Amino acid sequence: MKKVFLLATMLLGWGVTFAQSDDPVIMTIAGTPVNRSEFEYSYNKNNAEGVIDKKSVKEYVDLFVNYKLKVQAALDAHLDTLSSFKEEFLTYRDQQVRPSFATDEAMEKEARNVYDATYNQIGPDGQAQASIILLSLSPDASLAEQNRQKTRIDSIYSALLAGADFAELARKHSEDQGTAQRGGMMPPVTRSQLQEDMASQVFALKDGEMSKPFLLPMGYLIVKMNQHRFLRPYEEERVDIMKWMESHNLRDAVAERRVKELAAEKLGLKDSIENLNASQKAQVDAEVKNLLDQRTKELSATDSDMRNLIREYHDGLLLYEISNRNVWEKASNDEAGLRNFFNKNKKRYNWDKPRYKGMAYHVKNEADKKAVAKCVKGLAFDQWADKLRTTFNADSVIRIRVEKGIFKEGDNAVIDKMVFKKDTTLTPMKDYPIDAVFGKLLKKGPESYEDVRGLVTADYQEEMEKAWVNELRKRYTVVVNNDVLDTVNKHN
Repeated sequence: MKKVFLLATMLLGWGVTFAQSDDPVIMTIAGTPVNRSEFEYSYNKNNAEGVIDKKSVKEYVDLFVNYKLKVQAALDAHLDTLSSFKEEFLTYRDQQVRPSFATDEAMEKEARNVYDATYNQIGPDGQAQASIILLSLSPDASLAEQNRQKTRIDSIYSALLAGADFAELARKHSEDQGTAQRGGMMPPVTRSQLQEDMASQVFALKDGEMSKPFLLPMGYLIVKMNQHRFLRPYEEERVDIMKWMESHNLRDAVAERRVKELAAEKLGLKDSIENLNASQKAQVDAEVKNLLDQRTKELSATDSDMRNLIREYHDGLLLYEISNRNVWEKASNDEAGLRNFFNKNKKRYNWDKPRYKGMAYHVKNEADKKAVAKCVKGLAFDQWADKLRTTFNADSVIRIRVEKGIFKEGDNAVIDKMVFKKDTTLTPMKDYPIDAVFGKLLKKGPESYEDVRGLVTADYQEEMEKAWVNELRKRYTVVVNNDVLDTVNKHN
């Protein structure tokens, strides 16, 4: 496995040997050369049509360098050796590479298999697209009931012979609910899908022909053959089969089977994949990994888009992990840091209008109105919800309804009326007719970072990232080849 993953982590190095004369080094970061094709791939992808904040090539250099520095830091921290990283990266890489095993020859073979299986299912008689009218009989039907249904079916048959519409009579008289609403139309069926006594009647009819009434255990029937459908020769069905395979994502299944077959062949196993024992299947799975590694190397040497796509995902996983550790999660969990950052930057979070930090609540009686306020008085704001739930709504009887938060004018009708003194008409909540508020009015701004935690966290993360990037810039050497930079998207 170590050998397998080593190959994957050498992706960056492959770009160095690939068409060196046509893909010059555009910059060197921490001693690692970066080829022009990689920079172009990243630049063009992030500055495509429709991107609002498009950058010039020179403006993009700093963003790209910062990205690569973070990836280098992740590599130096050996994050690429984590089992979670290896598993996720190889899963994605294999998803990109595996379809290449679905060659034209393999797809043709599968299409032929689909055709043969369909032909065997349909059989030489093809499919029948028929319509029926059924007058049902129970197994213990009396002679009188049998005669009544026989009279009815004969009457319907006479009407059909006289030119009545089959579909109309089926909707009106047929007692098979599944087909009656469709004018008697059955789904296409093969001979094997029908009981033999039914099949003999249906498949004896020619297109457009109608049977006489006949009796089966289920009742009296009249069948009209709308159309026999036969499978055309493979060459005529091939295009449709290929389209069907693509629409049902069978290419991946074909590729999956083909790479396993190749692995089995390489191991000298003669049985089909389905007939291998557990030990042999494990050997095949290991060899499949080797084949995927080799195919990755081949594709990366000849297909720059594939090489860059795989590298992008490889580096993106590392970037996420290192950024989460050094910035995102670190900042989110640093309560002391968030508090200090807020205290140093309070003016940044001042409000243009007052906010109400508290709750609007609705109760059934005056006693609970007072009890709610008393319940949370003196508690920290973030403890209110649990205290109210355990005190008033712990069992199946919901005594109060509460909206808690930091409200500006217009956020809540009850607070608008009772706190901001707006001329608002309140509609009493059903079963909770008494409205009340509890909390405090914050006129200038939040009283703690918890009141604007999301904003403070985002700003604190941004500050930490800037400091981190500055540290990386000092730690690693970056050399940009401006002559090559000037040729980005300007070469053949």
